Amino acid sequence: MFKKILIANRGEIAVRIIRACKEMGIATVAVFSTADATAMHASLADESVCIGGPAAKSSYLNQHAIITAAIEKGAVAIHPGYGLLSENASFARLCEKCGITFIGPSPEIIDKMGDKDVARKTMIQAKVPVVPGCDAVDTAEQAKKEAKKIGYPLLIKARAGGGGKGIRLVEDESQIESAFNNAKAEAEVSFGDGGLYMEKFLSPVKHIEMQVLADVHGNVVVLGERECSVQRRNQKLIEESPSPAVSDALRVKMIESTIQAAKFVKYQNAGTIEYLVDSSGNYYFMEMNTRLQVEHPVSELVSDVDIVKSQIRIAAKIPLEYTQKDVLLIGHAIECRINAENPRENFRPGAGRVTLFHQPGGPWVRFDSAIYHDYLIPPYYDSMIGKLIVYAKTREEAIRKMKAALAELVIEGVDHNADFQAEILNHPVFESGDYYTNFLSKHLGIK
Repeated sequence: MFKKILIANRGEIAVRIIRACKEMGIATVAVFSTADATAMHASLADESVCIGGPAAKSSYLNQHAIITAAIEKGAVAIHPGYGLLSENASFARLCEKCGITFIGPSPEIIDKMGDKDVARKTMIQAKVPVVPGCDAVDTAEQAKKEAKKIGYPLLIKARAGGGGKGIRLVEDESQIESAFNNAKAEAEVSFGDGGLYMEKFLSPVKHIEMQVLADVHGNVVVLGERECSVQRRNQKLIEESPSPAVSDALRVKMIESTIQAAKFVKYQNAGTIEYLVDSSGNYYFMEMNTRLQVEHPVSELVSDVDIVKSQIRIAAKIPLEYTQKDVLLIGHAIECRINAENPRENFRPGAGRVTLFHQPGGPWVRFDSAIYHDYLIPPYYDSMIGKLIVYAKTREEAIRKMKAALAELVIEGVDHNADFQAEILNHPVFESGDYYTNFLSKHLGIK
């Protein structure tokens, strides 16, 4: 087992990983920017190193500064968390070159599954259902020709995409050129890769993802599914497990396809395969995230598996302690992302000092966060400041528990979206479970 791990991230996920390491008896090193000098993760770790200025590119994306910190502090492994460098194959290669274990899949797998066009072709070879579409398109004119074959409406998508960036909905040919150019420009800025491909736009659909754990010995397990259909601009707001729309029979099929896909690419460590599921129960591969997901806690609660600890054990070449038959999914979990933003002002992100903070409590209530009283939220990073997660025996009880937890949560001094999350939970369509990715626009008029 590793003696010391550097956490190449910030915020709640850095705190989450540090806590897991402490429970495993592993020493930790935190890295922080000058804007995060008073951040919780910097003080919670055994050691901490300032690696640059406030901008992420100067600190949390500064690969050489992170590697230097790891070497100087004697860290033998690096956990990248999610976002930032977690799906950066060049960083994984740099870790390998320096004799440091990257806690995640190999750079080759990150490359293959991170390129959405290559991933799509790979899943076709693995005989996993994919959304009808086409391979990479290099020009708007080529996109127009392929669009005639696919049919409208369709999506132009960045092949290196993630986080909802580099995606444009096209309803007819007149929109192709501007959508292509805008998606390409956004993809180049966000990912340094302007490559695009196209898929048929399916609606209404549910966004369902399957949590994978795969060790270096060829063992693969799936910890059930997560329902992620409450989204705004392709950004998830609420996740739950299990999905109210996935039957036992469909779950078995999707687990089989997910295991098949993971084994086909020889996947290792934690990963997530995301699917679109239509109202008839047909499912289609959308993408694979080769990292830990923001919403991993809901899978942890229903499966009783600590995914972060599993990641570390897998990276240390320890076999999984269980098979798919051993995975029992019990109860229901819901997560609400708490963002520092103002829903009444077009979700304008906010920053500032937390003047009063009270964390909800009670059995099976969990608030993964890095904020505290008098904490200054910096304006340089993602607006998510916490994840409120609850667990109960039934979905109905979990919804009631989440409503109570949101009512108890107090964060003053900055705008946040807890009241908006409660509005979603109180909507009869959400309560019914019969909701799709168009929920916010269709039922709440939010785009």
